[in-house]
Amino acid sequence: GDKAFAQFLSDEIKEEKKIQKHKSLPKVSGGWELEVHGTEAKLVRKIAGEKITVTFNINNSIPPSADEETQEEQKPDEQEPDLTSTPNFVVEVIKDDTKQTLVLDCHYPEDEVGHEGEEESDIFTIREVSFQPTGESDWKDTNYTLNTDSLDWALYDHLMDFLADRGVDNTFADELIELSTALEHQEYIKFLEDLKSFVKCQ
Repeated sequence: GDKAFAQFLSDEIKEEKKIQKHKSLPKVSGGWELEVHGTEAKLVRKIAGEKITVTFNINNSIPPSADEETQEEQKPDEQEPDLTSTPNFVVEVIKDDTKQTLVLDCHYPEDEVGHEGEEESDIFTIREVSFQPTGESDWKDTNYTLNTDSLDWALYDHLMDFLADRGVDNTFADELIELSTALEHQEYIKFLEDLKSFVKCQ
């Protein structure tokens, strides 16, 4: 059984490498520095007196495909639909002269349907906003967290503009999807390779 499994994995790795779009990770425009630790990626950008970091994790970032039936009708030679990774991402804005960090928790809405006419111009939304002490890795639950569900639209728009002024806009969000998808695919191939050596290991 293990031999067959290893053979299957070899073929699978070949296939995945064939469809791999990026041999190296795509860049995000706007002078963002990328750091990757396993499945977590961090983009950092410094502008006048501020440091902006965007963190995301590719785990569980591929939305489940809702249309199971369409897959069964597929012709065997058709390409599978491209999987896209749309991770939640956290934007932290740190001003040099304050001890607080503004934290904005953003995500890609799963379906843009039903929002027609409202805010379809934005491909991501801000879910929560809070202040956290700068430099502390553990965020406190006791800090007030603003949930945007019940938020005044004008305030929400200002928050979106605030992010856009710092380079976190639709273009950025598009490029983040591209980067995250490439990263996810790279990790997936690596996982298959690790699994193959694990299975072959006697």
